[in-house]
Amino acid sequence: MKMTIGANIKRLRAAKEITQEQLSVAMNVTCAAVSKWERGETYPDITLLQPLAYYFGVTLDELMGYDQERIAANIDEVLARYSRHWNDDEGREIITRAYRTYPNDYRVMYRYMWNIAGDLADNDPAVLVARKEELLSICDKLLEGCSDDSLRLGAWNMRAKILHAEGKTEEALQIYRAKFTNWYGTGGQKTEQLFAKDTEEYYHHVRKNMYELADFAADKLGRTVFFHPSLSMEEKTERTLRYADLLLDAFEQTGEDFFLLIAQSFLLRVENDLYYRGGSDGQVIAVMDRALQATKLLSDSVRDNAPLREAYSCHCGDASPLQAVLSYHTHATGGRRAELLKNPAYTAVLDRYK
Repeated sequence: MKMTIGANIKRLRAAKEITQEQLSVAMNVTCAAVSKWERGETYPDITLLQPLAYYFGVTLDELMGYDQERIAANIDEVLARYSRHWNDDEGREIITRAYRTYPNDYRVMYRYMWNIAGDLADNDPAVLVARKEELLSICDKLLEGCSDDSLRLGAWNMRAKILHAEGKTEEALQIYRAKFTNWYGTGGQKTEQLFAKDTEEYYHHVRKNMYELADFAADKLGRTVFFHPSLSMEEKTERTLRYADLLLDAFEQTGEDFFLLIAQSFLLRVENDLYYRGGSDGQVIAVMDRALQATKLLSDSVRDNAPLREAYSCHCGDASPLQAVLSYHTHATGGRRAELLKNPAYTAVLDRYK
């Protein structure tokens, strides 16, 4: 089994909140020696193993990393269960128990932090302020010891949200300006720029980026319709269906999957908001019906369009778009979606596309 003593020393040192220099003094070695241990360039002398284990309060097996693969497998299993229940009470119990068991695992503490906050959006400022000390402590651990850029950015995001909750919005915005890229600095844009513009690779990535941005922009279009301050729920639904007709008509006239992807993503966004923000059963059903129509067409397009397939794979994995959307609707276990499964008109629409 692979020995990971260097990574373990770094992890345990971070948990103990001491510097390499402090550890070197305690072990009577140079700071450079500790640095080499943590980089995996050398191992501690065998005579230091027991003192190191005692210093960190762990067993020799844990120090040497013999239990790490088993622990990592356990954490993977816990996080997989949490991903299925992240937005319900069971999910909170799962991640809270995991945080108590693995308080120094960065993936666990990251998900625990955002569970407290109520996910990435629509956070309750009172909760953020009340749990400020605990949340900022987790942020500090992530920023000081974690090498995963996505988790580190999540910590900066949390800091910004807490500042905003305290009324320091300009300071929050400054974090976003300083730490997060603009649209033109994204990985997709940089990938596209690797290739000469007269190559097949360039055209492939340009199209893939177009589809990913269309998906993202469609989500924003859905929000602008649904959260329009002067529209009634009925007017939001009518506007949604009118926009969908225009987009689907553009697809029929041009054969360009760009319009189809926007229609599908836009409809699913509005449908989700209708579910949870006061839409009637009839309004939900009308939008869902059109969303499934677009999804069925999209499933046909994905088979023959490699850039579209790559751009959309994050939503459905190996399943077709229609299979993924139908599964999401028909396997609801709680809340409004589960209640709608008792409505014959709702299930009739689902059955039509199965």
